[in-house]
Amino acid sequence: MELKNKIIEEIRKIYDPEIPVNIYELGLIYDIKVEGNKAKIEMTLTSPNCPVAESLPKDVKDGAMQVEGIEDVDLELVWDPPWNKDMMSDAAKLELNL
Repeated sequence: MELKNKIIEEIRKIYDPEIPVNIYELGLIYDIKVEGNKAKIEMTLTSPNCPVAESLPKDVKDGAMQVEGIEDVDLELVWDPPWNKDMMSDAAKLELNL
């Protein structure tokens, strides 16, 4: 659980360039599992046509790899369920005045 929390801390440093909220609070991270020194992350994007579709998953993987104790990250980009505003945290909704 400690490694998972450290990965979440790193992911919270990553912001969607179009929305001034970190991608964790946006609800783009669907799941994080840590087994030994390997992390498996499922994430999505706000849309399949997102302009950072190439770079954002790489940023997440690179961020998770920064966590001491993590030696491998399996990142899967998923589209089901599709992202919607209801997936955002209350903090993100407040930040965006929703």
